[in-house]
Order: sequence, then C-alpha cells, then structure tokens
Amino acid sequence: MLNKYLFRVKWPTADRSLPGEYGGLGRKGGSNVVPADWDASLEGREELSAEAPRATITSLNRGQTSALHRRLDRWEPTYLPIAFGYLGIVVTDRFFVDPVAGVLGWPLTILWSWQILNTLSGMFGIRRTRKALRESAARWSGRGMPRCRDFLIVVIPTIGRHDVYPALERSVLSYVAHLSEPFPYLRIDIVVEEGCEARRQISMLAAQSPQIRLVTVPKRYRTVNGTKFKARAAHYSHELRIREHEDRDDVWVLHMDDDTGVGPDTAVAMARFIEEQRQADGDAKHLAQGILTYPREYAVNRFTWLADSVRPAEDVGRFSAWTGSGTPRAGVHGELLLVRASIEAAIGWDFGPGSLVEDAQFALIFSARYKGRSGWFGGRSYGASPASLRDFFQQRQRWSWGLAGLVCNSSLQLRNRLLLGYSVMAWVVGPIQNVGVVMLLGVLLSDPNTSPVTVFVIPLWALNMAYTIWMYWEGLRVNACVSGDGRRRWWEPIAVIVLIPVFGLMESVPGLCGFVKFLRGVENRFMVIAKPS
Repeated sequence: MLNKYLFRVKWPTADRSLPGEYGGLGRKGGSNVVPADWDASLEGREELSAEAPRATITSLNRGQTSALHRRLDRWEPTYLPIAFGYLGIVVTDRFFVDPVAGVLGWPLTILWSWQILNTLSGMFGIRRTRKALRESAARWSGRGMPRCRDFLIVVIPTIGRHDVYPALERSVLSYVAHLSEPFPYLRIDIVVEEGCEARRQISMLAAQSPQIRLVTVPKRYRTVNGTKFKARAAHYSHELRIREHEDRDDVWVLHMDDDTGVGPDTAVAMARFIEEQRQADGDAKHLAQGILTYPREYAVNRFTWLADSVRPAEDVGRFSAWTGSGTPRAGVHGELLLVRASIEAAIGWDFGPGSLVEDAQFALIFSARYKGRSGWFGGRSYGASPASLRDFFQQRQRWSWGLAGLVCNSSLQLRNRLLLGYSVMAWVVGPIQNVGVVMLLGVLLSDPNTSPVTVFVIPLWALNMAYTIWMYWEGLRVNACVSGDGRRRWWEPIAVIVLIPVFGLMESVPGLCGFVKFLRGVENRFMVIAKPS
C-alpha cells in the first residue's frame, strides 16, 4: 500500500557535506537538498528563463517551440505501412512461390516465421499507443499545463569527458527550460566520477541554476556486489537519495543519458502521468517510459540516423505493449525511465560486476515484484544516434552481450526471462534470416528457391516483413517530426525502405558477435561511445 500523499513536505534544510564514502556534497556549486519550503524552488525562475532558449530542442525560438508542441500533439502511429506492405508482399508471393520447396525450405520456414510473436506484440502496442494518446488528450482537454505536486529528481550519470560535455550541456539545459514550469519541485543531479576530465566545465554548468546539483562518485566507492560502470554510478546516486530521506512515494526519479534532452511534450506527458497516479490509489503505477527520438540536427552521421529509425518505432510498438500493459518483460531503456523513488530504493542497481544492461535487469526484477504496475506515456526524449558505424556496432554488441547474460541469469524469475530469451534468439539468428544473405546462400548452393514447405506460413512471412517496413517508416516519421522543420526529406522514406536489408545486418551482426562473446566468457567492457551534440 502506498504511503499517504502529502501536499506539502518538509525537507531537510541543513547545508551538509556527507561524511565517509559519500564525500563532500554541500550546496556550494549546486543545491544539495530540496528547501523545506518547496515554494523556494520557484525563486530564480526569471533567471532560469533567460537560459531557456539555449536548451530548447534544436535551438528553436518560442514560436517554433509552440509549433513543435502542436505538431507532436497531432501525431499518432498509423497502420497504413503495415496494410500496404502486407498486401504487396502477399500478391507478389503468388507469382514467385514455387509449389515445391528447395534445400532452404525447412530452415526458412522456421527462421522467417520466428519473429511472429514480436510482430503481434508490436501491432498490439500500436493499437495501445493510439488509444492511450487519445484518452490522455480527452482527459486533459482544456486543462492547460499541469503543475505536478510531487518532487521530480532528474539523474544524469556521465563519464565526464571533454567530448561528451557539449551534449551534456545541451541536455541539462533542456531539463531546466522544459521541466521547471510543470515541476515546481525539481532537482537535476549530474553524477560524475571523481577526477573526470571535464569536471571544471560541469561544475560551471551546475552553478548556472540552483536546481542543478553536482554529485561526485568517489574513486574508492564500491557497492556490496561489486557493480561497475553506469550501474555503479546509478547505485551511488540511489544510496545518496536514501541517506537524504528522498526514498518516498511522492518523489519520482527520471533517469536520463548525458546526451538525451527533453522537450515541451516530455514535460507535459510526465506531469500528466504523475498527477494521474495521485488519483489512482491502489492501482497507481510505479514505473513508466515514453518514446526515444533522434532529431536530425543532432545526427553527425545521416546513415546511422536512418538506421536508428527502428528505435522510436520499438517504443511505440513492442515496448508500449509490454511496459504500457503493466509488466515490462521486454525490458526498459536506461533513459527516459521514470521510477517512483520508494520503488527504486527497494530494488537498487547493485547487480554485480557482470551487469552491462542494468536497465533491462531492473525491469525484470520490477516485473517479478510489481506485476501490473508499469505504464507508458506519450512524451519523448531527444537524443543523438551513434556518430559512426563503429559506435553503432559497439552499442548493439554491448546490448546483445548483456541481454544474453540476463537470459541465463538463474537469479531472475524464469517466466520473466522467457520473452527476453525469445527476443535475443531472434536477434542472434538475424544474419542468417537476412534476405541478402539467404539469396547469396541460395546461389552458393545452386538452389535459389526460397519457397516454404507449406504455403500456410506465407501470411506469417508477409506480416513479419510488413511490420519491419512499418518500424522503419514510422520511426523515420517520428524522428523527422521532432526535427527542425518537422518533415521528411523526399528521399528519406525511399532510402529507409530500400536499405532495410543493410540495416538488418547492422543490427544482427553485432548482436551475434555480442552473443558469441558471452558464450566465450570474454571479460565485459562498458564502452562509452561518442556523444554528438
């Protein structure tokens, strides 16, 4: 049972430097705790608004920001690419399917049908997303900007290198610009390692606003289970909140990456979601996630930007289906992750030295303990695609490597690992599912016949392919919508569809490599890729 909500909460007021392993975290150089009088957090609002234009998405002015907000309000996912793709593939297959299967018949019958569960869950997610957006719009129609009475803490762990600082600054200032109005009780925690190379710049950034706090993780800090990398920083921040008595039901933690900002839609959607939970009583949600998007202006590599079209589509489809239905068995992202502080305090991030995908592990533990208590909101985060093919490869390889470890982690509930195991297997066999690879293999075997052993699986093949087309088409539409002019270039929809076989290899080859490294027991490494600003 949730603790009773308090409309006004008295928070500690002492200017403290924490002893022992926490090092000095006094108010000098950034607020350390929330003022006892929460209204004091509104002080300096005019000063903050002067900085706001620097933080708006793609440096938009006030009118452009309003236009972006209106544009996003009108968006909802469409079924048309699935319908047209399905009909086109089924009609085409009637002319090319051989009644007798060749040597590839049985393997392809299995491999090209394998994704059907992901496809069906994604289509359910599309329906759920459309419904959720319409219900939210109707519920809040005419009510203006919500002002959330709960305390929001934004946590941004960063490696603190000079090359990541510009993206960090852009992101942090976006929180100040867009979250301050709907969240009068707001704090932004930048979590850095002791001695990081951009410490001076980050300290100056924190000094720009009383809402920003710089949290330093001491080099000597060790978790009980020896957790490393980003999860270690997250756990340190989590322990600090417990020590400061912020592990409450009326405190929410928003986890963000250091290259991922927010927009006006993010703030409104989160505030609406949190206020709705205050009215939900025993049915209140404890965790939620929205849509990861990638504005064109943040992309230094247009090719990887097009390839990343799949990511927002996954949030609209499969992640909406699972997380939005209450139990995030498909996992969650480590960014735009909104968690009630009391629930995070009960789980923590101390998953051990082998943890590479702490966000997915958190989701599986949450699924076991709080079934039916996760939600989905229509707000977006604004991040950057990998700057190079090498970074793209490393990112996907790390995900596959870490997820394979989770699937084999017997400490996690088996039924919550089954879906993840199914998805990882579909990812790992991706290279031999690829159309280009199959055609090449057929030529090498002198048998290019790709017909299945039974025509009854052709509708499944068509649906899987149509859903893949939808992911890249809709994902591009989402990413273009959050970009400066809000429109796709004439050639981008053509390119993103034609390049699907190439993008498939870009996703599946590092997935297979990560899985092989897991099987070989190679020591894991958390590679921090470049952060385009």
